[in-house]
Amino acid sequence: MASPEKNKKILLDMVKQPSNDYCADCGAPEPDWASYKLGVFVCVNCSGTHRDLPAISRIKSIRLDFWDDSLVEFMKTRGNAAANAFYEKCVPPFYYRPQEKDCVVLKDQWIRAKYERREFTGENNSLPYSSGLYEGILWKKGKDNKQFLKRRFLLSETDFTLRYFTKEDSKKPKAVISMKDLNAVFQPEKIGHAHGLQISYLEEERTRNLFVYHDNSQEIVSCFNAIRATRFAYLKKVDPNAKDSDLVPLITRSSIKEGYMEKTGPTQWEPFKKRWFILNLTDRKLSYFKTSLDALELGAVFIGTEGHGYSVREGQPKGSRSGRWRFAVTLETPDRQFVFLCDQEQDQREWIEAFKLVISQPMLPQHYNIGARRTSLCQELQRCWGFHAQ
Repeated sequence: MASPEKNKKILLDMVKQPSNDYCADCGAPEPDWASYKLGVFVCVNCSGTHRDLPAISRIKSIRLDFWDDSLVEFMKTRGNAAANAFYEKCVPPFYYRPQEKDCVVLKDQWIRAKYERREFTGENNSLPYSSGLYEGILWKKGKDNKQFLKRRFLLSETDFTLRYFTKEDSKKPKAVISMKDLNAVFQPEKIGHAHGLQISYLEEERTRNLFVYHDNSQEIVSCFNAIRATRFAYLKKVDPNAKDSDLVPLITRSSIKEGYMEKTGPTQWEPFKKRWFILNLTDRKLSYFKTSLDALELGAVFIGTEGHGYSVREGQPKGSRSGRWRFAVTLETPDRQFVFLCDQEQDQREWIEAFKLVISQPMLPQHYNIGARRTSLCQELQRCWGFHAQ
């Protein structure tokens, strides 16, 4: 007869072992659930997708559920390391491996790709995101309105471009986007759709955003990984001697902080205006937009290190104008002083920590190129900070 307490202790000891102490799928620490068909330990969030795959995976709580001796013995012969050695054997370097804080659609499709479709075991060599060519229909938000319309997208590794067309049968693209500065990141909350994807690129030295989605979760994640595959191929061409491990972090980049702040102008007596800000660590850039779903960047500031004259502090200069929001952040640059106001003290703390993180990181060679490339534009926008955007 099975001993519940004994089996529970065995499982709790197993989940403390290296590789088992993190979710097999997203890396979350201290997983409390396990698949007794796959032999893996997973977190509560990933367990939800496993439950949706009853033919592939069966889930139990290692603390609350009853475990037969045979199931415990099976778990002892498996574990996360052994399972992932098989199910993740051939994951392409460009394929995005979701982490604990990533959105649901990324984690859901990662689990389905691993166990249900077995895309990474070496059995399936014809994957849509690995062909060097992707074509599909996505819903795209209009540049100047909130309406989403169907648009055809064509991604090509031949010339490293992403094109989109206003009509499905059109041969003339609305835009031809180079892989050089393209970025893609899931933004479901911002876009208002569980499969919302933000595609960004440079247009005349300013960031341009496309907001898209597809109703099919597998399709939008395949599109995302096809973009990553093409971008990775571009980076390999630019630097053929670079290691994959050095290029992978450069494929797509997530911001370290986004949100609304109020800003004033260079004299600090212009009226404060509410704007959406995005801070990126990879290119050390603070961009701002009129709203979170604006297509075109209104301005940007390159952020260097403390040794280059950059710093951030709480509060605002004495004698400067006050705004509707109370919690101030002052950013010092060699050219001028920027004052921002946050609605909540928590936001203020998070922005200061985010700025400090960027400032504390050493500048790389490409950062000097970015800074030089944006100098004239940034200086012009900084001079116009108070009235550039209406």
